[in-house]
Amino acid sequence: MQDIKKPGNPTDHLANDRTFLAWVRTSIGIMAFGFVVVKFSLFVKQIALLLHKTNITPNRSYSEIVGIVLVGMGTVTVILAYIRYKKIEKQLRAGYYASSSLLITVLTACIFLVSILLIVYLVKTT
Repeated sequence: MQDIKKPGNPTDHLANDRTFLAWVRTSIGIMAFGFVVVKFSLFVKQIALLLHKTNITPNRSYSEIVGIVLVGMGTVTVILAYIRYKKIEKQLRAGYYASSSLLITVLTACIFLVSILLIVYLVKTT
């Protein structure tokens, strides 16, 4: 008896769409957080200038770098999500599915690294 491959049914394709949209929301959240980090740093600097205080913020602020890295991570997340979406769509049309956790692994590693850097930054500035 020969194994016949069937293309994915509509619910499989709709699940793929929902998963892609969830990754898009995640990437938007990561980028928004990066934007807030950068803008909050700018806000603190403006308040310091307004109050004529120079000791409110450290001379070297890493929050801009962290914010830019977070926005970059959000961008990479949406690109990897799109690649994953197209790969799964192709697999569903061909009648097979092979699970891959590359996107989850990369995103988890990057967020873990940024969180460690934020912890070190907060410990040094407090």
